[in-house]
Amino acid sequence: MSKLIEIRWHGRGGQGAKTAALLLADVAFSTGMYVQGFPEYGPERMGAPITAYNRISDTRIRVHSNIYEPDYVVVVDETLLDSVPVTKGLKNDGAIIINTDKTPEEMKKLYSNYACRMHTIDARKISEKALGKYFPNTPMLAAVVKISNLMDEAKFIEEMNLSFEHKFAAKRSMINGNMNALISALKEVK
Repeated sequence: MSKLIEIRWHGRGGQGAKTAALLLADVAFSTGMYVQGFPEYGPERMGAPITAYNRISDTRIRVHSNIYEPDYVVVVDETLLDSVPVTKGLKNDGAIIINTDKTPEEMKKLYSNYACRMHTIDARKISEKALGKYFPNTPMLAAVVKISNLMDEAKFIEEMNLSFEHKFAAKRSMINGNMNALISALKEVK
């Protein structure tokens, strides 16, 4: 990577968009990149729309603001497509990654006003299979890495395993479940 990559996450409170953005920043930092990962929210509650951001670069990042022209937009909850202008400012050569059980072709028919590259992943199915509950952030995180080519997938998996081992030291089943969700998502994003 030889340029600044900017990612904007759209989710609802409690879905883990903020956590995914922070995890992406941590893993990118551990591979030697310069990073920013931060949320934007006010007094929102569980279920309210939230936005989180990532900047990742191989050179020092000197801008400190929200991201208005992202390279990638991640939509953790597809219901936001009808209520939030998720693609506002998305670069012409950018891409949107949507958590849905629909294919990119189906989504393009539904949202023909989106001129960007469209990718989909069924994060619900993946997380429920791997974790037994609906935690969409882990599959969405892997989808971002896959689509953006931010880092080598093997290095990403290695670093995420270390991160999960630290975070879930007392809950080994959470480590295995999250790792399975990551690996499945890398294979299943369309």
